Amino acid sequence: MPTHTGNGRIGDAAKQVADHATAIAKLEVELATVELKKKAAALGVGAGLGVAAGLMAFFMIGFAFATLAAVLATFLDWWLALLIVTLVLGVLAVINAFFAKTLIQRGTPPVPEQAVEEAKLTTAALKR
Repeated sequence: MPTHTGNGRIGDAAKQVADHATAIAKLEVELATVELKKKAAALGVGAGLGVAAGLMAFFMIGFAFATLAAVLATFLDWWLALLIVTLVLGVLAVINAFFAKTLIQRGTPPVPEQAVEEAKLTTAALKR
């Protein structure tokens, strides 16, 4: 009758557990890779469709202004209708540029001045 101390069985079991853990880890990495590829593909297609929608909206705005000029041309000369639409767009561009300049000046330099000042005050207070 052979005598077993059990060390062989425990060692084999530990090796099997380690092998299974390694296999599970490899499968989880593979699953994560597949999932990331699917999400990246969906993100790419979604971004492409978003760009296409933005481009179509851009052209739609152009056609809306052309339609406005055509409406004005029904009771004005066509050159005057186009000139009016052009001037309105120019005024809107100047207004947008003014607000853009104001907001950019308000945001520059991009340094948290108040936080820096508070940090200096805190440092000075701690030194005292």
